[in-house]
Formats: sequence, structure tokens, C-alpha cells
Amino acid sequence: MNLEAVHTYFTLLQGRIVAALEALDGGKFRSDAWTRPEGGGGVARVIEEGALFERGGVNYSRVQGASLPPSATASRPQLAGRAYDALGVSLVLHPRNPYCPTVHMNVRCFAAGEHWWFGGGMDLTPYYPFAEDARDFHRTCRVALAPFGAERYLRYKRWCDDYFYIKHRAEPRGIGGIFFDDLNEPDFASCFALTRSVGAHFLNAYVPILERRKDLPYGERERAFQAYRRGRYVEFNLVYDRGTLFGLQSGGRTESILMSLPPRVEWRYDWKPEPGSPEEKLYTEFLIARDWAD
Repeated sequence: MNLEAVHTYFTLLQGRIVAALEALDGGKFRSDAWTRPEGGGGVARVIEEGALFERGGVNYSRVQGASLPPSATASRPQLAGRAYDALGVSLVLHPRNPYCPTVHMNVRCFAAGEHWWFGGGMDLTPYYPFAEDARDFHRTCRVALAPFGAERYLRYKRWCDDYFYIKHRAEPRGIGGIFFDDLNEPDFASCFALTRSVGAHFLNAYVPILERRKDLPYGERERAFQAYRRGRYVEFNLVYDRGTLFGLQSGGRTESILMSLPPRVEWRYDWKPEPGSPEEKLYTEFLIARDWAD
């Protein structure tokens, strides 16, 4: 177990992703370094009101504590009360243009005594989706996992579909991607390599979609629907997301944890899209289980 190597890779990954996003947007990400009294800290890299990104954050944190919080021990009760070291890069990007999808990516490593595990993934949340984008995103996810077993992509895709599901709405958050957790076999080096591959393929999965969609014209109708659907993103993150819960329960920096929330959101009472409309297409053709990569 080499946590210093993980720390070095994650900090380099954060810098590489921010540099690529700044080149696309033309603006600069603000950098906020923070420390945590119980141990550790991180660097939040955030952009707001950019030319492309209405809000985006690419955060790195490494926090230590005397006792794992409940969100981390729910599936590992034997580790309750253990000291821990948790490292991760987490990003959420909310472009202004409704034709550009929101995206999330996370890679992380936990250690508690002699126990360790990796987790992570990426998923796409479109508002006015395109099948080409969904296919390309999932195919890049499949490429990232291909060196680690042919079955890995399908397993992690299903895991993503199950995890990013808004139970009280009975609908997925978006068109999915890949998600994994509790990865600790066959050995540390192999698990770290898989996690690095996921992080390294993020820009390949997302940037081409932005380049295709960022200049498409839109109006207030599209912005209003985007704001309505962003409400689903807020609901998931505040009700179900384990990363959000871990951050809050472990005394993390609130501003960094909640940077994932979009700046403009609307809720409407019992709203339904018009039959045959582009908005209805999201529900009927994309917010359903599909094998996008094939």
C-alpha cells in the first residue's frame, strides 16, 4: 500500500484536468487550499460564470480522522471506530448551454489500518441528449476498463445505473457511465492502475461532447428545462450521494462539498413534458436502461 503514490497521482490529475478545462472555457479556475483541524485538507479548484461553464469544480482532498464516519462503515461494520486516511479527486461540471451535459467524475482511495480500497467512476447527465454523445461516452468508459477484463465495463455500468438512481422519482439521474467501489483485489498495484485509467480517460470521454455542443444556439425554453432537470441532480446529491454524506459527516469543507450543486435550479409542481417535444425525448429515449456502448 503506497498512499503517497496515490496522493501524487491525484494531485497531478487535478492539475491536468483543470488545465484542459481552462483551455476550453478561456477562463481561470479559482484555487482554494484548505485544512481540516482533525487532519488533512485539500485544494478546491472552482470556476463560476465562465464562458462555457456556469459552475464547475475539480477538487482534491486528503483527510485523516480517528474514526470512520457512518457513510463509510455502513457496508463495513467491522471497521467502525478505525482511524482512516481518505484521498480523492471529485469533479462536477455544469455548462451553461443546455445542449452540453453535466458530468461527474470521481476517483478515490481509502485506508483504515491494514484495510484499503479504491472507488470511482464517471457519469453523464444530459438535458437535450444526443445518441452519438451517449455512445461515445460509454465507449470511452469501456476502453478505460478493457485492460482489466472484458466483463468489467458491463459490471461497472450496471453498478452505475443502480447507484445513480433517484428512488423517490423512480428514474435515473442521467444516462450513466461507470461506477465502482470496495475495489481491493487482486492487489494494490492492480487496483491503483484501474483507478488511474478511469481518471486518465475522463477528458477523452467528455471534451469531444463539449466541443460538438458548446456553440449550439438555445433560448429561454431550453434554459428553463435545464434548470428543472438540474433539480434532480440536487435531489440525488443531497439525499443519496455517499461522497456528499462522507464529506459532511467527516467534517470536510462545506463549500468544497457543495460545489457540485448547480447555480440555477427550478422546481415545478407535477410538471410533465409536452407529448412529442424534445423535452419528452429525454424521458422516453434516454432515461431508460440501454446498452449505449453497443
